Amino acid sequence: MILAPRRDGGLERGRGQMFGSIVVGTDGSGTATQAVREAVDMAKAVGATLELVSAYAPVSEQRLRAERRDAPEDVQWAINPRQEVEASLSDAADMAREAGVKVNTYAREGDPAEAILDVAEEQKSDLLILGNKGMTGAKRFLLGSVPDKVSHHAPCSVLIVRTT
Repeated sequence: MILAPRRDGGLERGRGQMFGSIVVGTDGSGTATQAVREAVDMAKAVGATLELVSAYAPVSEQRLRAERRDAPEDVQWAINPRQEVEASLSDAADMAREAGVKVNTYAREGDPAEAILDVAEEQKSDLLILGNKGMTGAKRFLLGSVPDKVSHHAPCSVLIVRTT
């Protein structure tokens, strides 16, 4: 592949932009933040839009009602299954915006690998960036890791960043 510099300092291939849309998954952990940093750097270098994805597990309505009841009245509205995911996405989006990268965020209920793949397909993304750290031990072999699942089913290229 031949890359050519653009006027804005990014790179392009052939007749079009090298990567127009880059998806990165995050759970707010330190290793995920490393992957987000790599994705921000890549998006900035090539002038791509960054698509930030985070998944959350469904929580029963009974548990949510109990948590809201026990919380101070002024924050009860914020207690929902997406609460932590929204905070992680907001922090990662701020990092991208500070670097001058256009960013979109997606909080999805369910399996993290499925969420990442869904957004990549919906946005017709050109690249997925993931951290290599995932589950370890027997759980990894029974359930598989997010990078493993994504790399086998991705609709585009995948870059797995060494974060450990």
